[in-house]
Amino acid sequence: MPRSVNSVASKERKKKVLKHAKGFFGRRKNVWTVAKNAVDKAWEYAYTGRKLKKRDFRSLWIARINAAVRPYDLSYSKFIDMLNKAEISINRKTLADLALNNPEAFKAIVDKVKN
Repeated sequence: MPRSVNSVASKERKKKVLKHAKGFFGRRKNVWTVAKNAVDKAWEYAYTGRKLKKRDFRSLWIARINAAVRPYDLSYSKFIDMLNKAEISINRKTLADLALNNPEAFKAIVDKVKN
């Protein structure tokens, strides 16, 4: 039986990878074997970056909340502990946004937590 090769499908796969490699430098953009490795690595970095983004934003929110509670003689950890004891459930993203854009509302939360 003769060998059957699906060259149409393999050409499509190669076109897809080379399309993703568009804009890469040197042989990484147009040589199949080099481009395939470069695109695979780029996708790994993209996947990792999506996970790291969440971590980076959380640390940014924590830094903003910490900076906002310092004038009220509190640290971030004490403030979060007091929030939990007062049974106020506001996430860090919202707290950081309030601290940055609406200081009056943030002050009201701090006052409620302190009492």
